[in-house]
Amino acid sequence: MNKFISLVAAIAFTMIGCSDSKTSADNASSDASANAAVSNVATSKATAQNAVQANSAEAPIVEGTKTVKLANGASVTWIQDNEGKKLMPRELFSDASDSLYASLNMPAGIPASVSTFLVKVDSKYILFDAGLGTWGGQLAKRLDALNVNPDSIGLVYLTHFHADHIAGLVKNGTAGKMEKVFKNAAVYAGKVEYDAWMNDIPKNDLQKNIMALYKDSLHLFAFGDSLPHGVLAMDAVGHTPGHTAFQISNLLVIGDLMHGYALQKNHPEINSNYDMDKEKSAASRKRIMQYARDNKLLMAGMHLPPPGFAE
Repeated sequence: MNKFISLVAAIAFTMIGCSDSKTSADNASSDASANAAVSNVATSKATAQNAVQANSAEAPIVEGTKTVKLANGASVTWIQDNEGKKLMPRELFSDASDSLYASLNMPAGIPASVSTFLVKVDSKYILFDAGLGTWGGQLAKRLDALNVNPDSIGLVYLTHFHADHIAGLVKNGTAGKMEKVFKNAAVYAGKVEYDAWMNDIPKNDLQKNIMALYKDSLHLFAFGDSLPHGVLAMDAVGHTPGHTAFQISNLLVIGDLMHGYALQKNHPEINSNYDMDKEKSAASRKRIMQYARDNKLLMAGMHLPPPGFAE
């Protein structure tokens, strides 16, 4: 077994984040129960789908993608990085009472996804997060189907450093060495997040190796910074020490602000067990969701149910 696959396997086993690994609840759920759960979020999904129907024909029709036109003339394409259906199990939300969870009528789990978002603005491509990579990621396949060469992506913005958001930055190269997937991309990461993973958080080999590989094209930013193409970096800490949301035009990329949309959209005080600082995570969720409502923004979330958008 080569070094790269061994490294990713080790990180997958130990990572704190919200991976696409199979849980016992996932294994127990049948297609029928999954379909029943999905039907219970039809109303919330319909809101997002209504928002993405107009002027969305720029990209080819590709399974696991949805393209939306933004107010500034740019387009954003949701890309589902996980394969098949994904349900977040009840045990992930230990903050929720049994009665609250039961009121959702989703015994098989809450519909979700592992997603990335591709923005095309000023004829340039920007990628928000890079997904699972060799650990089951579908990003490379989806980009190919969309006729987007990874070499044409000029910017990658990272919401945080959990493996299901950064593993797609790399691939297995010759002699088992890790190689860049996005050879021409500048990678933007929050300085708070970077410093925490480089210095304080254990079991960080994957994070350190990826950041070292991209060191010549790595740019660290502070919350509130205005970044290339009018992207605003926003404080969304709690899920991780430097978890970041990004605004571009009327799009708000919220990263892992919500893992169980059907539950947390009305109960932002409920955390997932993946949130490293629950108090800060709940505060960020409330603040950013209110900001999105006040400014009539379309939210794009890495674990929102397909098609990855919510108002």
